[in-house]
Amino acid sequence: MIERYTLPEMGALWSEQSKFQKWLDVELAVCEVHAEMGTIPRAALDEIKSRACFTVERINEIERTTDHDVIAFTTALAESIGDAARFVHYGLTSSDVVDTANALLLREACDLLLGRIDTLAEVLERRAFEFKRTPQIGRTHGVHAEPTSFGLTFALWYDETRRNRERLRRARAGVAVGKISGAVGAFAHLDPIVEEQVCARLGLRAAAVSTQIIQRDVYAEYLTTLAIIASSLDKFALQIRHWQRTEVREAEERFKKGQKGSSAMPHKRNPILSERICGMARVVRGYAVAGLESIALWHERDISHSSAERIILPDASIAVDYMLAKAASLIDGLVVYPERMLENLQASRGLVFSGQLLLALTQAGASREEAYEWVQRNAMKIWNEGGDFRTRVLEDPDIAAHLTRDRIEGAFALDTYLRNVDAVFARVFKKDSSTITDGE
Repeated sequence: MIERYTLPEMGALWSEQSKFQKWLDVELAVCEVHAEMGTIPRAALDEIKSRACFTVERINEIERTTDHDVIAFTTALAESIGDAARFVHYGLTSSDVVDTANALLLREACDLLLGRIDTLAEVLERRAFEFKRTPQIGRTHGVHAEPTSFGLTFALWYDETRRNRERLRRARAGVAVGKISGAVGAFAHLDPIVEEQVCARLGLRAAAVSTQIIQRDVYAEYLTTLAIIASSLDKFALQIRHWQRTEVREAEERFKKGQKGSSAMPHKRNPILSERICGMARVVRGYAVAGLESIALWHERDISHSSAERIILPDASIAVDYMLAKAASLIDGLVVYPERMLENLQASRGLVFSGQLLLALTQAGASREEAYEWVQRNAMKIWNEGGDFRTRVLEDPDIAAHLTRDRIEGAFALDTYLRNVDAVFARVFKKDSSTITDGE
């Protein structure tokens, strides 16, 4: 991932230095188990542990000759260790090291991402309660529907974020699997107990069965989970972009001092963070496709997956880390205009109360078909000719024959649409939201 979208901690995790260190952690764990089992001398283990070191520059230099990064790595280790290096990589194949190290990297990446998700959830919860009783027009098909609570949108996003957290927690468990089973996974030169003990030392689960590699459905699950998370953020950001449209302007991204929106138009305040998140989500979904394509490999392995994974595993992790951080910051600083929401709600001149009027008529004894016809014909007049829906309804003889003036007026009550928001919040946030004041 380009530096522009790389945050320090996740970027450091996926650095070459970090990758090779994880490789060394695996090699050392294998040597420790071999020493305990008597496969290699204890003195050799002590020498390996005290002297093993590497530099990324030296590994890269060797690889220019070997065209094999793991051999370049073990060669660099041998230069620092000396004679005892003959016991390093004993009985292993490259993927024993690479895939087990990948498990360590992916597990740490999940931990960082889980922290980002928790931060986003905290922001969403706070903003949900802040705007719990702020009325906003709900839209279906992009058209005004019925009033709703602005805070309910954040509650919805919170609930989806919580599901994403559970998905990522499951993916973390899935990727935390190692293998030390040799060239085709048949343990020809290793006892399976070596694999079990090495993985236990590293805090990993040993693969029940493997070929030369960990099966790539494991990585696909991780990548598709990131794609779902990215798509949720895409959804949130797309909604914010709608709110910021000039014709809507119900909320907008914070515009800091000195910020510029356009090189040509000084007045512009564009939803650049939201648009960036939407764009990056497309990239992450593409990475998920590459991960799915890597499940099917020839026989016990080929390396068609390898080149893709060098890109998609770090880049998807780094991208989603960035997206989560920016989404939390964006929503935390979102500037909200409740008065504009009321203006928009009233823009259709009362039509958004048609459903409530329909129910009032059916409660008063009218058939649903008749009531729908009476309400719709008045609504269509307002759509086509303008005017005020409430005034027109009050003058309709069929409606007046079933409802008193007070009952008609009551059908236009905005508070009705917010009366059950506390119950919804209690289900989402698992607490009695009626005791929490707006903004708390």
